[in-house]
Formats: sequence, C-alpha cells, structure tokens
Amino acid sequence: MSTAVVTDSTTSLSPQLRSEHGITAVPLRVVVNGRDRAEDDADIDWVVDGLRRKADISTSRPSPLTFLRAYEQAAKGGADAIVSVHLSSSLSGTVDSARSAALESTVPVHVVDSRTIGMAVGLAAISASRDAAAGRDVAEIVERLERRVGSSSVRLLVHSLDRLRRGGRIGGAQALLGSALAVKPVLHVVDGQVEPLERVRTAGRAIARLQALTEEACRDLPDWADGVEVAVQHIDGDERAAALGSALAATVDGHVETTTLSAVVAAHVGLGTIGVAVVPRCRD
Repeated sequence: MSTAVVTDSTTSLSPQLRSEHGITAVPLRVVVNGRDRAEDDADIDWVVDGLRRKADISTSRPSPLTFLRAYEQAAKGGADAIVSVHLSSSLSGTVDSARSAALESTVPVHVVDSRTIGMAVGLAAISASRDAAAGRDVAEIVERLERRVGSSSVRLLVHSLDRLRRGGRIGGAQALLGSALAVKPVLHVVDGQVEPLERVRTAGRAIARLQALTEEACRDLPDWADGVEVAVQHIDGDERAAALGSALAATVDGHVETTTLSAVVAAHVGLGTIGVAVVPRCRD
C-alpha cells in the first residue's frame, strides 16, 4: 500500500524539503490591504513590509475544494491512502476543511489535528513521509505521527502581543496586560492554543530563557523517543535566530535547523518573533 502525506503551508517546509519527501502542502491564504494571495505565492517580504506599514492583514483557511484537489492528485499519483496533518484546529479552520474534503475523496484520508503549529507539524510530517517510504501501514504511520505531535513543544518569544490579541489567537492574554514595555512575553502552545508562559525582562534575557527551556525540553523526552529534532523559526529576526540556533546546535543532541515562519503565522505573531519547536523522534 502506498500512503501519501499532505500538510499545509503554515509548516514552513521549503519546496525542496516537500519535493525530497513527497509531501503536498495545501496553501492557506493571506490578504494584505485587500490583496489576496495563496501563501505559496505570498513572499514573506510582502507580509513583513505590510506589518511594518501596519497594513490591514488577515488570513484564511484553504477551501475543502482545494484539499479535495490535493487528495485526488495524490490518488492519481498512486496513493491508496492519505495522511493529512495540519495546524491546530483551535487556531484555524484548516482541519475542518480537510475533514470535509476527506468525505469526498476517492481514497481513505486520515486527518490529524496536530494541536500545534509551525515546524512542529512540518517535522512530524517529514517523519510520517519517511515511515510511508519504509512501508509502514497507514495505522502505524498515524499512530507514530500522533505520538510525535502530541509530545512536541513550541515556545514563542514575541515583541508584542498586539497581533495575537487582535486575531483572538492567544488565551490568557489578560495575564500579560499592563506589563512594562521592557518585559518580553514568552508564550507556548498548550493543547492547541497559544498561552502565556513567562515574562522576562529584556530581550537578551528572554532569548537566554528560550534557550534554557528548549534544552530542558530536549532532555525531558518520552521513553519511546530516539532523540529529538529542533527548529528555530523567526520573522524579521535573522541574527538572533541564527545565534540561538548555533547555541542550541552546540548543546542539543539532535538536528537543529533555522528557518523563517510562514507568512500566515507571521501575520498573527508580528515582527521580531522567534519560536522554537522541539519534536521527539520515534524509534524504528
């Protein structure tokens, strides 16, 4: 049996990685001052420029028809089953669109609500693709995928909570209201939602704290894990993200990569955001 893996564009998987692992990424959409683009066609610099200009920016999920086309294309390519894994349903209706399309697909589609975001989903999707290539059956692929995303962690250091508040995508925001401007909020993803974790004074200390939290997560792995993968992501924070990635590569026993956040995620977290995803690897 041949199993195809489908995800969405918020994973930030590059075209090269998607091609290498045979993964299809269904694009969400970004609207900047009324101009609507699929995320695949939305250059990140376009969104960064819009954020700097304080433009009116919004995002939307893919339609069920867009998903159905991706599923049918996978079926035409020889897939007997499809695993479709996406960003948290608490943050987007993407999973709902995938589930609607799955009902119309000519091959079985197993939709997984990751309950997380960004490269935490992307790294798990790559792992699922490797499992499929190794000949694992679809039930085992889904089980291992759900284990990985369920034990993953995502932490975010944001410059401002304004965009998250405006989009209604942060819970417990009242806990951080009224903070001094010098206090930097550290957030994390809990059961699919972005929640406050800590408040740290100064950006330098916040980066150090993000590194310490990541190193702790990389040590505190489940019994079934065989190492870890780490992704440092950012929007308009190249130097700080690169420095954090290098520091983690020197202390973490696992692969560490640095990449930009997707345009859709960037639209909601704002400029200067740095995030770190930690995803355990399953033993073969």
